[in-house]
Amino acid sequence: MLIGNLTRDPEVRNTPSGQAVASFSIATNSVWTDQSGQKQKKAEFHNIVAWRRLAEICGQYLHKGSKIYIEGRIQTRDWTDQAGVKKYRTEIVAEEMQMLDSKGGSAGSAGSTGGDSNFSQGSGSDDIAQVEVPVSEDEIKIEDIPF
Repeated sequence: MLIGNLTRDPEVRNTPSGQAVASFSIATNSVWTDQSGQKQKKAEFHNIVAWRRLAEICGQYLHKGSKIYIEGRIQTRDWTDQAGVKKYRTEIVAEEMQMLDSKGGSAGSAGSTGGDSNFSQGSGSDDIAQVEVPVSEDEIKIEDIPF
């Protein structure tokens, strides 16, 4: 579960089988006081991947600066690049997303809260704001990921 701001607009593509997949990243911030009493800040950046209808929704409604809540699972992929070097990428596969920007405010405005748009990949209530898309692990193949 993460709450953060998008660092770039979502990039939506389609797999060869026609499934939508969106990729974007969010930044989360940590603030603490060190032993000397000085306030410290640190930003972490998280790669997010959303599939099917949730990917389409992310591409349509989210943009750089949007504040969102993401719930999902961590996944690390590996591949060998053209030079023969093994590469790794750790990302969050989104299962649920909620937009946290105020309905009338701008996406990147400081202190924006509220919002009630909740989108999910899994099953949930029949709430009108909830979009349900069945997830099947068998349908997603690493070779289908277009990035």
